[in-house]
Amino acid sequence: MAEADQTASLRGANAALAVLTFINLFNYLDRYVVASLVESLKKSELALSDTQAGSLVTGFVIVYMLTSPLFGTLGDRRGRPGLLALGVGIWSLATALGGFARSFFGLFAARAAVGVGEAAYGTIAPALLADSFPEEKRGRVFAIFFAAIPIGSAAGFALGGWVDQHYGWRSAFFIAGVPGLLLALLCLLLKDPPRGARDVAPHPGALPRGDGGSYFGLLKNRSYRLTVLGYAAYTFVLGGVAFWTPAFLERIRGMSKTDATIEFGAIVVVTGFVGTFVGGWLGDFFLKRSKNAYLLVSGWATIAAAPFAVVAFVSPHRSVFLPAMVVTQLLMFASTGPINSAIVNVVAPTERARALALSILGIHLLGDVPSPPLIGALSDATSLETAFLVWPAVIVVAGAIWLYAAWRT
Repeated sequence: MAEADQTASLRGANAALAVLTFINLFNYLDRYVVASLVESLKKSELALSDTQAGSLVTGFVIVYMLTSPLFGTLGDRRGRPGLLALGVGIWSLATALGGFARSFFGLFAARAAVGVGEAAYGTIAPALLADSFPEEKRGRVFAIFFAAIPIGSAAGFALGGWVDQHYGWRSAFFIAGVPGLLLALLCLLLKDPPRGARDVAPHPGALPRGDGGSYFGLLKNRSYRLTVLGYAAYTFVLGGVAFWTPAFLERIRGMSKTDATIEFGAIVVVTGFVGTFVGGWLGDFFLKRSKNAYLLVSGWATIAAAPFAVVAFVSPHRSVFLPAMVVTQLLMFASTGPINSAIVNVVAPTERARALALSILGIHLLGDVPSPPLIGALSDATSLETAFLVWPAVIVVAGAIWLYAAWRT
């Protein structure tokens, strides 16, 4: 009977991983489709400036981070499949509504509403997965789950660019958003595992359950604070680069819209898939030797990406900047699985959704809320090429914080 229960539990965990990863792909497709439409939105009847275009990301992220604490609390106390279904449905409908926008403010409101749905998904899905698998497998599990980020982002770039070119930017929003309404039903088929069911013992950095029962309690956890702070610097770079690179390649490097979106999308898919899996595997491998392996892998990989980023953004030669971009992305994506594993492992099982929610609030408030409009404003004042020189310095900051966290905790 025990063996049968184990088999059923494993099947349920694997099913949850498959379904949530598949939906996560559409999560990032919907999130980044707008990045492929920037140049068309500037030339459309909306006539957006670079600052306004960057602000579309800001509106989404502000709502995303402000509603995350609400869903974090609900995710730690209520049934999770229903909340996930609600989130997927909301973000998909909001994406489709972007196609009806007649002004900057209408498009801004639609993109901001996407953040409500993604807040539910972003806080609850990783917590459910953490309760489905033991600690020693979480690096690889999160590597699989977060591998959907580059694939979905690239699909957003490629699909958005192709549909925009053939049918217009409004159709791109319709095609990206409508399928998600059906995906919401998949969430209702998931099982909700008991919180902490797969934890043998609390992580050395985790606070006692009674002291971590609030968001204020989480802030007392030094390991958690430093991990999220480094993640904020990392998100500042990743969010800004994801939004502006198609426009950078088109405007500064002279590539066509199709080439810029599809080639950058292909780079993101390959490097994201490979980098995320390798990083997750390395994190689990070195966890046998150090409890801070996830932070160490993330820190060193991120710092190593900085010099390649300089080459990618400075060299005008395609044979140089594209390979440098590939290496930069590989090293950056290596942190995705390990750093999210670090977050869920340094808190108690009953506060994981809240830990993820507070992380979302922090990394976006300090990360990709300011970065796209900041780069847009710098671009308006100087040039997009000059604005891109901000990224390598912030990459070094992110890696240094994670290495400091590993040393001090």
